Amino acid sequence: MTHDRHEDGPTRRKVLECMTWAGTGVLWSIAGGVPSALGIIDGAVAAPASGLTFLQISDSHVGFDKPANPNAIGTLEEAIGRVKALPVKPSFMIHTGDISHLSKASEFDDADRIISGARLDVHYVPGEHDFIDEEQKLYRERYARGAKGAGWYSFDANGVHFIGLVNVVNLKAGGLGNLGDEQLEWLEEDLKGRSTSTPIVVFAHIPLWAVYPTWGWGTDDSARALAYLKRFGSVTVLNGHIHQVMQKVEGNVTFHTARSTAFPQPAPGSAPSPGPMKVPSEQLRKMLGIASVTFNPGKQRLAIIDTPLKG
Repeated sequence: MTHDRHEDGPTRRKVLECMTWAGTGVLWSIAGGVPSALGIIDGAVAAPASGLTFLQISDSHVGFDKPANPNAIGTLEEAIGRVKALPVKPSFMIHTGDISHLSKASEFDDADRIISGARLDVHYVPGEHDFIDEEQKLYRERYARGAKGAGWYSFDANGVHFIGLVNVVNLKAGGLGNLGDEQLEWLEEDLKGRSTSTPIVVFAHIPLWAVYPTWGWGTDDSARALAYLKRFGSVTVLNGHIHQVMQKVEGNVTFHTARSTAFPQPAPGSAPSPGPMKVPSEQLRKMLGIASVTFNPGKQRLAIIDTPLKG
């Protein structure tokens, strides 16, 4: 691995080279909008208590019971157990969709019971599996009260502006995500008047970058959303859906997808199609996990640590 450096850390080239790192977690720091990989972290959160630390979990698929993981409830419970054991209590948690597997009330009930054990405020966006019920109302009634449209919204915390987007309604051919004109117009208005120095965190279920469009791993109108974000110096986009850690840097934007708490999926193009991937039972928990994110006010530093259920 090369070590081309500026004074403030590794170059984007080095960041790209580091994206294939695997293990118990990679700590990422953002300084002035430029991400830098600080190293492998064999633990949970190595962040000062004074910073804003929040968690991302994704793709719980409560109700899934196929061979890839006959006990998705159990692995979600393990993930929440890891959350409760963190040495620094996070400010809140975000869930980037597919809370349930079949949008059943009982599945949402089980998910709520388990996730509430973390004793954290949780900000949700839906996955396509959360909108399977005929009227698509169970998710909205539970998680989207007060939100706009199908469930998009924004909020601020410790100087960071968070935007939850919905890209699982009216999926396009091949399963590509879609934001739609109404949501995009709302996003443009939401960002108006905000300082370019404001760190932005966007979270949605399907990746907002073209991970593998052949499998529907992308959002067909994401370019318009990203155009609105271009003027900001530090933008982090958190997604789920693909059940594996992948990162990409494009200009001022760092894209990060999280592991599932339920089951892995194959690497892009490595199988005939996406879907639950069965692995030896001793490997499963190494491929499931959570992500923690830290922002230190005044330093423009945002760090991401991916932690599997089992190292």
